[in-house]
Amino acid sequence: MAAAQGRLSDGAGGMDEANEGDRDGGRSAPLPFRAAVDALRAARLRPQIEIEPVPAPKKLAPFAYALEAAVVDGEQELADGRLVLLHDPAGHDAWHGTFRLVTLIRAELEPEMAADPLLPEVCWSWLTGALQARGLTYGEPSGTVTRASSHYFGGLAERPAASQIEIRASWTPREGLGGAPDTGAHLAAWCDLLAQVAGLPPAGPGDASVVTLPQRRGPQSR
Repeated sequence: MAAAQGRLSDGAGGMDEANEGDRDGGRSAPLPFRAAVDALRAARLRPQIEIEPVPAPKKLAPFAYALEAAVVDGEQELADGRLVLLHDPAGHDAWHGTFRLVTLIRAELEPEMAADPLLPEVCWSWLTGALQARGLTYGEPSGTVTRASSHYFGGLAERPAASQIEIRASWTPREGLGGAPDTGAHLAAWCDLLAQVAGLPPAGPGDASVVTLPQRRGPQSR
């Protein structure tokens, strides 16, 4: 599975830092965090999405749990991303809560799609729309949508130009009974976004009006 590299939108710490102690929801972690992690582990997702736990960042919060996912078509990956659950039992002024979800998603684009001036706004609306479609309440959303193009020269001149979209975002999931948010539903919404960016058709009935990116030319081989 290709890793979504880079720093998360909350700014502190990289995506490749190792787990430490009970940051993954072990017995000494607070009960709300353990419940939130258990809900992530129990979530059932569409079969095109492969997901696995990965080392969580150490510096963003006292407790953290991370997942890496890829949208797979045969032996090719159409998109990949990471989702990190952060928890600070004392609360965090910027979060306005004790939990925070942070994500990084990447996918390849056709050059003409990358040139669309409305693409960043559309991609951000996919994130908020995915959360709303699941009936989730959240606060303090923030993030960036970045598109980049690569052109090759010299010994690499035969390669076609490549374009990529990258979504970095974070939001505060509202806490439910027992102080834990419905992380399973938030993970499902995140996977909806990941599939949409990858160009997959909607998974559920009644979603035919949802616009997705077309599948990219030459997705990344696994």
